[in-house]
Amino acid sequence: MGIVLKQSLNNTIITYIGFTIGAINTLFLYTRFLTDEYYGLVGVILSASAVLMPLLAFGIPNTLVKYYSGFKDSTYKNGFLTLMLILPLFLMLPLALVSYFAYDAIGNFLSDENPIVKGYVWYIFIIGMSMAYFEIFYAWAKVQMKSIFGNFLKEVFTRLGVTALLVLVYFEWISVDVFLLCLVGLYVLRMLLMKIYAYKLRMPVLSFKLPTNTKTIIQYSALIILGGSAAVVLLEVDKVMINQFIKIENVAYYSVAIFIATVISVPSRAMHQIVYPLTAEILTKKDHGALKDLYQRSALTLFIISGLIYLLIILNLEELYTLLSDDYSKGYLVVFLIGLAKVYDALLGNNNAILYNSDYYKMLLILGVFLAIITILFNMWLIPEYELIGAAIASFSAIFIYNTLKLIFVKTRFGILPFSTAMFKVLLVLGVLGIVFYAISIPFHPILSILIKSVAIVIIYTWMLYRFKLSEDVSGILDKYLKNK
Repeated sequence: MGIVLKQSLNNTIITYIGFTIGAINTLFLYTRFLTDEYYGLVGVILSASAVLMPLLAFGIPNTLVKYYSGFKDSTYKNGFLTLMLILPLFLMLPLALVSYFAYDAIGNFLSDENPIVKGYVWYIFIIGMSMAYFEIFYAWAKVQMKSIFGNFLKEVFTRLGVTALLVLVYFEWISVDVFLLCLVGLYVLRMLLMKIYAYKLRMPVLSFKLPTNTKTIIQYSALIILGGSAAVVLLEVDKVMINQFIKIENVAYYSVAIFIATVISVPSRAMHQIVYPLTAEILTKKDHGALKDLYQRSALTLFIISGLIYLLIILNLEELYTLLSDDYSKGYLVVFLIGLAKVYDALLGNNNAILYNSDYYKMLLILGVFLAIITILFNMWLIPEYELIGAAIASFSAIFIYNTLKLIFVKTRFGILPFSTAMFKVLLVLGVLGIVFYAISIPFHPILSILIKSVAIVIIYTWMLYRFKLSEDVSGILDKYLKNK
């Protein structure tokens, strides 16, 4: 776990810097410098692009991680990498043609409830394409065990660019239309920077001597398209469907709530950058003991961190919403439900890495598609009836079902679970802290109240973790920190 913790900590720091900038953008700049309608439009464009991205990427990011380490011969490795660069074009080019000839039909569909969306179909496609190739080049770097720069581009670079653009809008140096054009440019630039970095790590050598298992690789990529699309649908399609059924301003309110809840998943995103290739290597070696150890330790570490973040969010949510306009408070229950789903994600540790890099990925991907369909149907049913809360219930239900089935599948096929005695002790600590601090009211300015309560919770929680040695990895980090002091 040494290399996992080292790179995960670096990635966590970078990701939290990005989320801090994102919090400023999401909670304060977007809500004050753009109208609710245009903020909702930004949410629709980015969410629709994210839904499109797995299709355009052709499953290549996961395929790169799964198969790269298996090639020892440089000729076949070059052929494999060439294939990884070319395959996405087989979907991108036809979809570009369809978008061109069916522009009006697509625009009319997306703007059925909110006409403002119609003029931005190409923005969605270009950002989706840029996201797809960014992830491909990012995977290119990750298989070289270099994830930090890519994580910086993903979490910090774009958000900093958005901050600058929003400031320009505020001072009326650019219009909102120019802002949206520049937003597209930011994603294109990010993709190009990732490409340059990836090629510096390993310059591609074009070779059309394809690996002997090319058919298997393409089949895996095609199935990963389904799995990746299903995963994104579970996370992003709700915003797109809110646009289809109710006023686009609600996308803005929902986006703020989702952002708050998504902070919980930052440690998972940071750790997975390095856990995925490590899991692939362990599975290749068929080391069952190492797999179980990584599964349980990653789950415990992520639960310790994500559980704390969820507790901090829920206990400070009322104060946080007083800093925003009343309309945004519609997302209170959205934060509660989606945040709980994110904690459940963390409880699974490297479950996704195990499944996507094993021989059992096909059934999981098909199951993921089925659950994505359920998510869409839930949204179609619940959003018109319950609006934002309906979208949250739909997403929570789908994620809960999906995660439970993945948990059962890994237990059935590998005979391992992520749970440990230490995890239940951590849950007890979190429960006690939640009950105690829920009863405590701090009568100061909301920001000061949030700061005081959060610092007190973190100090007590960290002390209890260290005092009772609930995690070897966390205790090891604290020991090193205290010795350096």
